[in-house]
Amino acid sequence: MSSVMRPSTAGASSSAPVAHNAVPPPSTTSASRSSRIAPHSHIKGLGLNAEGYAVADSGGFVGQVAAREACGVVVDLVKSRKFSGRALLLVGPPGTGKTALALAISQELGAKVPFCPMVGSEVYSTEVKKTEVLAEAFRRAIGLRIKETKEVYEGEVTELTPTESENPLSGYGKTVSHVIVGLKTVRGTKQLRLDPSIYEAILKEKIQVGDVIYVEANTGAVKRVGRSDAYASSYDLESETYVPLPKGDVHKKKELVQDVTLGDLDAANARPQGGQDIMSVMGSLVKSGRTEITEKLRREVNRVVKGYVDQGVAEVVPGVVFIDEVHMLDIECFTYLNALLESPMAPTVILATNRGNTIVRGTTDIYAPHGIPVDLLDRCVIVRATTYNKEEIAKVLQLRANVEGLQLGEGVLDTLAQKGVDSSLRYALQLLTPASILAGLSGRKEIQLEDVSEMGELFLDAKTSSAIIEQRET
Repeated sequence: MSSVMRPSTAGASSSAPVAHNAVPPPSTTSASRSSRIAPHSHIKGLGLNAEGYAVADSGGFVGQVAAREACGVVVDLVKSRKFSGRALLLVGPPGTGKTALALAISQELGAKVPFCPMVGSEVYSTEVKKTEVLAEAFRRAIGLRIKETKEVYEGEVTELTPTESENPLSGYGKTVSHVIVGLKTVRGTKQLRLDPSIYEAILKEKIQVGDVIYVEANTGAVKRVGRSDAYASSYDLESETYVPLPKGDVHKKKELVQDVTLGDLDAANARPQGGQDIMSVMGSLVKSGRTEITEKLRREVNRVVKGYVDQGVAEVVPGVVFIDEVHMLDIECFTYLNALLESPMAPTVILATNRGNTIVRGTTDIYAPHGIPVDLLDRCVIVRATTYNKEEIAKVLQLRANVEGLQLGEGVLDTLAQKGVDSSLRYALQLLTPASILAGLSGRKEIQLEDVSEMGELFLDAKTSSAIIEQRET
């Protein structure tokens, strides 16, 4: 291993040696805030053209042309509601982009489509059954778009006057008997006399004169839309949201769209809210653990949802369940998955695994491709992700360097790409940020070859580590 103290390279800002634990020089951009960059921040979609063919190095993807085009066909099947009862299985070695493909599919389907990711080992819980965890994931991935036409009072607040009266229960103090609210729209104005409970909601929403609000006539619910644009100031940056003055009358019928999932409805009915007294509130806080939802409750929720759909009030939006490391499920979970896939309200199921021919978990003598029983494997459309070559690894490294704002010196990209070929793509990607920190300690903005070589000595890859262990055992 190289020494802890290393001399600065030529062209560095200082000729003194720099230690690994040295405090870096203050940055001129210290006031700027850096955002966290996730492993798949660069994935924007499958990167397909209008004909469904993969565009080279598009959507954040490099290579995987056949897999991306196959996933594009699956997206079209899902959008046309012709993929029910089947599952997509992504197979391939570690680090070939299986999770990225699943995320790209969810982005192609749109932000309104529920996406519920999980790992196979999540089903093993001491609080609920394995099958219950799977059922909850499936229910969270089925969206319900509820369209309601409500009578509302909407407009800009021109008056907000609470009226007080003597408290009949006590001779001391006063209480709010009602509140007068004036609302203005483009067409006219209206003065409302509202209940004191609505005044509490107004205070909770921090509504003041000049805000645009709407009040539901049936429930009395108050919603603050924003600040009227008549009060807009000349500041460049503001935390306030300005909206135009509402059109039409103050009293109108408005269509409201709300997106929920079946999992939300199950949870709301399984844990109904108690009273407003202090004992009920404390009791809800003390309760711990997860509540198992009975099949009877789910059937009741399905019956109510079906009634809404038949009336045209709601629309079912099947989402995506993504189960990574699916080989970690056992034979009981696989059997239950078959039943879930056959249900009339099944979401799109995407499975991913990096195993070959292996034993099915929960059995002692059943070997199956990818560790999945053959009866479930028959329901899957299988897409294979291939290993990256050196040129593709170099493109991925350059893409991640651009996303993280790193500058690579001459020969660094080729060296890291070779490390990706010799060990793995993930190992090469993990060397980028530590190497940039080392370059910063030396007073450089570019990552040089000596930074990469020193990081390679400080951090071992999996193959080198296993070789050291085997050498010690022999």
